[in-house]
Amino acid sequence: MKPLPTLFLSHGSPMHAVSPGAVGEAWKALAGRLPHPDAVLIASAHWETAVPMVTGSVKPETIHDFGGFPQALYEIEYPAPGMPDLAARVVALLKAAGITAGVDGCRGLDHGAWVPLRWMYPKADIPVVQLSVSPARGTAHHLALGRALQPLREANVLIIGSGHATHNLRDWIGNRGGDTPMRYAVDFAQWLGQRLRSHDDAALTDYRDQAPQAARAHPTEEHYLPLLVAYGAAGRTPSVERIVDGYENGALSRDSYLFGAAA
Repeated sequence: MKPLPTLFLSHGSPMHAVSPGAVGEAWKALAGRLPHPDAVLIASAHWETAVPMVTGSVKPETIHDFGGFPQALYEIEYPAPGMPDLAARVVALLKAAGITAGVDGCRGLDHGAWVPLRWMYPKADIPVVQLSVSPARGTAHHLALGRALQPLREANVLIIGSGHATHNLRDWIGNRGGDTPMRYAVDFAQWLGQRLRSHDDAALTDYRDQAPQAARAHPTEEHYLPLLVAYGAAGRTPSVERIVDGYENGALSRDSYLFGAAA
C-alpha cells in the first residue's frame, strides 16, 4: 500500500461548520481525491499541553470550544469513533524517538479537528485520534514529532495538522468584512510557501527570526505548529501542493497544503 500523504489545513472560523463556503467545498474535494484512510490522526492548534498527548477515548465527545456564535453551531455533533490502539501506537512511536507522550482518555475533539472533518468525512465513520501541540517545546520539537509519526502513513492513517497559515485574531476582528488581504499576511504566506517547496527546514523552524513580520502573522505559535507536524510526517523532501488559498477578513491566510510521498 502506498503511504498516504499528509495535510495541513487552515481551519478558519468555527462558522465553517455551518457555512463552509469555498473552503468547505475544497475540503470535500480533497477527501474525494485521497485514498480512504483507516483512521485519522489530527494535530489541532486548540489543544495545548506541556507534553504531547493523544485522545484515547472510544467515543470522543464533540467539544464546542468557542463562544458568541449562533446556537446552531453548538448543536452540531461529530460522533466519529476514537481508536485507542492508534493512540497507544502514537505514544510508542514518540517514545521510541525520545519524545515523552501520553494518552488522555477523557479529551474529545475540538473545533480544529471536527470542523474540517465534518466536510471531509461527513458520515463520521472513520476513527479519529487528536494530538495536542506543546508551544513551550518549540518548533524543532514539532518537526521531530512529525518525523517520528511517518510509519503511520504506511498503516493507512491520514495525518493532518489543523492550524492557520497566519493567525492574528486582533487584525481579523478589526478588519471584519475586509476583502483586501493585508500586506504582512500576504508576505508571510508567500514566504511560507517558498520555504516549504524548497524544504528549508532551518528557516521553517527559525521562522520567527527569518519570516517577514512573523510576530504579527503569529502573535502566538499554536496555529503554526500543526504545520510542522504534518510537514515532518511527510518525510524529508515531500512534494508540496497548495490545496486552498485566500484570506479571511484580509488577515487570516487560508493557505493549506498537501504533502506527498518523499522523493
